[in-house]
Amino acid sequence: MKRILVPTDFSDHAVHALKVAAQIARDNDGEIYLLHMLELPNQAGDAIGSGTDIPEIMFFMEKARELFEDIKNEPYLQGIEVTELIHFERAFDGIIKISKKNNVDLIVMGSHGASGFKEMFIGSNTEKVVRTSDIPVLVIKREEQAFNPDKMVFASDFSDEIKKPFAKVVDFANSFNAKLHLVYINTPNDFRSTHAAEKIIHNFAAGFQFRNGYTAHIYNDVNVEKGILHFANSVNADLIGMCTHGRKGLAHFFNGSISEDLVNHAVRPVVTFRI
Repeated sequence: MKRILVPTDFSDHAVHALKVAAQIARDNDGEIYLLHMLELPNQAGDAIGSGTDIPEIMFFMEKARELFEDIKNEPYLQGIEVTELIHFERAFDGIIKISKKNNVDLIVMGSHGASGFKEMFIGSNTEKVVRTSDIPVLVIKREEQAFNPDKMVFASDFSDEIKKPFAKVVDFANSFNAKLHLVYINTPNDFRSTHAAEKIIHNFAAGFQFRNGYTAHIYNDVNVEKGILHFANSVNADLIGMCTHGRKGLAHFFNGSISEDLVNHAVRPVVTFRI
C-alpha cells in the first residue's frame, strides 16, 4: 500500500479518511494523492470556451488550492509525500480514472451514509466507487484515533469466484498483522448446517498464508447484511471486509449490493475488493 488515493470535498468525513490514509502511508513508507473533483454543469465546456464562467471556475480552483495548503500543514501529514490534484469531472468517474492513471494501491474515502430515497435512487459517490473500482476501497465513517485493525471480519459464501480477490484480502490483513474472522451468514433462505459451512470455510482457506491466523464462524440472522453487522459487533471487530460484484444498472437496482449497504449502514470501517 505505497500509493493511496484520498478523494476530498474538505468535509469532516473526508478529513477522517485522510487521517487514516496518513497512518497507513506512514506505516508503509507510502505517499498520498489528495484529489478534489470540481463537478461542472453540463454546459461547462461551452462556458470555458466562451469565457462566461471562467471567473467562477477560477474562484473555486483557487479556493481548493488554499484548502490544500491548509491541509498539507496539518501535523498528521508531516513527513508524508502528498500530491494534490484538482480535476473537472463527475466525482466517481474522476476517482476511478485518477486511481488507474497513478497506479494506486488503495482508495480511502469518507462517508456519512445515505438513507431513504436518496440511498435508493441517488447513492453516494462512495457507493459508486465501491461498485466500480478494481482497486480496494477503504471506507471510513468516523474519526479513528489509531487505525490498527487487529480484528478483521470477512463475510462471504466462500465460493471459488471469491478466491482471487481473497488473496488481496489476506495481503491486506497481513499488512496490519490482523487476525481474520471468516464468517458464513446463515439466513432462512440459504441455510447450511454448521458442519457443512465450517467445511466450506476451511477448504476455501487452505493454501492461503495468514500471518496472524484465522477463525471460522457461522452466524444466523434474518439477512446477510444484518448478520455481518451483528457478528462484527459480537467480536468487537475493527474492520469489515467484503467482496463486491460491482453490479450496474437494473441488475444493481433490483438485486442491490450488500457491500454498498454496509458502506451506508456500518459504523465500523469497511474495505471492499472487486470480484
